Amino acid sequence: MSTPQSVVDHSALKVNQASIVVTVLVAFLGSVAFRPLLVLIPLLAVVLLLGTFAPQLALFKQLYFKFLKPRGIVKPRPVADRPEPHNFAQGLGGVFLAVASVFLIPLPVIGLALALLVAVLAFVNFAFGYCLGCQIFFQLEKRGLVRA
Repeated sequence: MSTPQSVVDHSALKVNQASIVVTVLVAFLGSVAFRPLLVLIPLLAVVLLLGTFAPQLALFKQLYFKFLKPRGIVKPRPVADRPEPHNFAQGLGGVFLAVASVFLIPLPVIGLALALLVAVLAFVNFAFGYCLGCQIFFQLEKRGLVRA
C-alpha cells in the first residue's frame, strides 16, 4: 500500500520527543520531593491528545515552529515522510499517559511505570530514530484497520 509522501520536519518531532521525556522525568523525579508535580503526567496526556486531534494545538511542536526554529535555536530537518504514523504515535503516547494518570493516586507504581514507558519510547525515538508507535500504525494500516 503506497501512500504519497509529504514533507515532515523531523526537528519538530525531536522537540516533541525531548519535551515528553523531560516532562515525564520532571514529574517522576520531582514528585519524590514535591508530590503535586505528578499533575504533569495528566497535563502531558492532554497536551499530546489535543495535538493529535488538532495539530495546531500541539504545544511542543508550536514551541518549535514559533520560537525555536525562527530564532535558529533548532535547525529544520525536512524529510520526505508521512505525518500520520507520527501523529498516531503521539496519540498512543497520550492514551498511555491518560491511563497512567488514572492509576497515579490508587496505584502510583503502575501509573509511574506507564508514564516512564512512554518516556523511554520517546527517548528511543529521539536518540535512535525508532518509533514503536509508527510501527504499530504501519501494521494496523497493512491490515486495513487504520487509514491515512
